[in-house]
Amino acid sequence: MTEISPRKVLITGGTGLIGTRLAEMLIDSGYEVALLSREPAKSSHFRSFRWDPRAGTIDDAAILYADYIVNLAGASVSDGKWTDERKRDIMSSRLGGLALLHRELSNPRHHVQAFISASAIGVYGDTGDKLLTEETPPGLPTHDFLADVAHQWELAAAPIAQLGIRTVVPRIGIVLSTEGGALPQIARPVKLGAGAALGSGKQYMSWIHLDDICRLFIAMLEGAAWEGTYNAVAPNPVTNEAFTKELAEVLHRPLILPKVPAFGLKLAMGEMSEIVLASQRVSAAKVLAQGFRFEYPELRGALEALYGGE
Repeated sequence: MTEISPRKVLITGGTGLIGTRLAEMLIDSGYEVALLSREPAKSSHFRSFRWDPRAGTIDDAAILYADYIVNLAGASVSDGKWTDERKRDIMSSRLGGLALLHRELSNPRHHVQAFISASAIGVYGDTGDKLLTEETPPGLPTHDFLADVAHQWELAAAPIAQLGIRTVVPRIGIVLSTEGGALPQIARPVKLGAGAALGSGKQYMSWIHLDDICRLFIAMLEGAAWEGTYNAVAPNPVTNEAFTKELAEVLHRPLILPKVPAFGLKLAMGEMSEIVLASQRVSAAKVLAQGFRFEYPELRGALEALYGGE
């Protein structure tokens, strides 16, 4: 009997928060995993191939390895203030990688069956309490850097879909993990007894547990029906005030302080305050209709899973 070799997934941005956990879960599900990295030595836990999107160079064997590609590459939007140089890096690190992948995938020698290219719910802009679906048009990029980044990111993935490769674009919400991302930064003042809602506290936060986003990505790889754009968020978004209260209860800490005023956040963070002050109430209906079931559909359960031992 011939052995069926494991399906192979190539991940760009594989050393980030999502990529690290996704690689572990793929291995547990019987896949082989390799990373596409600018510094392969850092990611020696997995097989890795070198690429440099700025220089337009990539290991010839990388694309030929893959049955599936998950593209998470892009400079973090939450590391450091948004100087003009930082903003250029955030944008170019996303677009350059996709241009390089498109160039390589245009060569018919590969056997890539599906391509997942990350986007973010920032694409919708700051929209108050309006319920946002995949049909909602992008926010106005002239007024909103995050909306512009996510919109350009999606446009740069479109040529890969035009090659006839099944392409899925998950618009990722606030990923909850104790290992990185927004949650440890939100939790730090709460743990010190100095937690408070940010700005008005009425802005909506559309979140997803790290394990659920990785399970969703695996479903998108495996199911031929997944194609196009999906909101990658749990079904129950909450306001910032409700989020902060739930977190304080799970951490057994009081909330004593009044709200942190928006002008104070803008002074401290500059334009980057958009990340915590923008309101996005995002629908998960399309993902649910596709048959996906969340392990953590409610915020309380997600936070207890992450902080239950504290």
